[in-house]
Amino acid sequence: MASLFNQVGAISALNLRSIPQRGMMAIASVVAVALTIAVLLFFLALSNGLARTVNGSGSDDVVFVIREGSNAELNSVVSRDQLNILASGPNVVHNNNQPVASGELLVIVNGVKRSSGTNANMPFRGIGPEGLSLRPGVHITQGRMFRPGTNEIVVGAGLLREFAGFEYGRTIRLRGTTWQVVGVFEAPGTVFESELWADVAVAQSLFNRPNVYQTMRVKLSSAAAMAGYKRWARADARLRGLDIHSEREYYGEQARQNAGPLVAIGGVLGILMAIGALAGALNTMYASVAARSSEIATLRIIGFSGWAAFFGTMVEALALSAIGGVIGILLAVLAFNGRTTSTLGSGFTQLVFKFDVSPPLVVAAVILAMIIGFVGGFFPGIRAARTRPQLELAAQ
Repeated sequence: MASLFNQVGAISALNLRSIPQRGMMAIASVVAVALTIAVLLFFLALSNGLARTVNGSGSDDVVFVIREGSNAELNSVVSRDQLNILASGPNVVHNNNQPVASGELLVIVNGVKRSSGTNANMPFRGIGPEGLSLRPGVHITQGRMFRPGTNEIVVGAGLLREFAGFEYGRTIRLRGTTWQVVGVFEAPGTVFESELWADVAVAQSLFNRPNVYQTMRVKLSSAAAMAGYKRWARADARLRGLDIHSEREYYGEQARQNAGPLVAIGGVLGILMAIGALAGALNTMYASVAARSSEIATLRIIGFSGWAAFFGTMVEALALSAIGGVIGILLAVLAFNGRTTSTLGSGFTQLVFKFDVSPPLVVAAVILAMIIGFVGGFFPGIRAARTRPQLELAAQ
């Protein structure tokens, strides 16, 4: 066994030292693997960042109410009477004898993207007086919160990074109405950073939606109280036609809907590019074996085994794929990891989030690179192992 290891080490060293002799083919193989890994990580980081942002927006102890069958808030309606009933449910948290609940209205407004200068839809949300307390991860970083009953808005930091014209202190016009930007808020890793917020009563009036809400949030005493609240709501005939979720459940479903297509596209492109990279690796390794046929034959004559030739070829293929994989990962991390982007969310508005090249994605990329190297070296390795010394030397 020790002899085999020594033989494999000797042949591997010989193979690796001879790579410059096949420089262009080796570079092509490395580049193919690097591009495959970079493109795969692009889509996976895109979907991962989107899923993290949407999933990170939910709480287990906040009830999220939407009309039954609505796929998005824009399609939902919750009446004021239902709002009052839901706020009176069991285990609802109270603040100054008022339930911590917020009936909310979501409308679409236009904004100009900084990157392209084109118009895009943005979510404009009217929230109730308890809307901020229902989102404990939100912090005002510039200015202040809007005053109820006024045409004042606060802007999410994510939206501000992607769209021009919403800076703190600006006066803007949206849907024919003048608004004053009085604050900027941060809610890292959530969809809330993609929104504009104003007083729900003002939004209802100015957007001609009197007494209409689309969703409602209710704060419960604990996550354990959620099941009992759902049973209570389903038993009340006045609340029929409403879907009752925890906020985390709702956003989890939104994450699956939004990120799923990106994962599918990334998977298909990754497979197609992996096939191309694999073809390049096979060509490189077959050329390597052909170029070293006399060397392999000589080694076989002096006692090196076919297994040593096989594993030596595998080591070369894995080394080239590893180099390509590392380059691809570095390209992904340097080019787009942590960068802010936006895409069309389930409500037909822009959702701002960051690319996230997480450790599990890096591990998946390394595994793919090693698979390409393994398959790319396996068949040429068999060819090297089957080299017949007499015939090869005679041909020379």
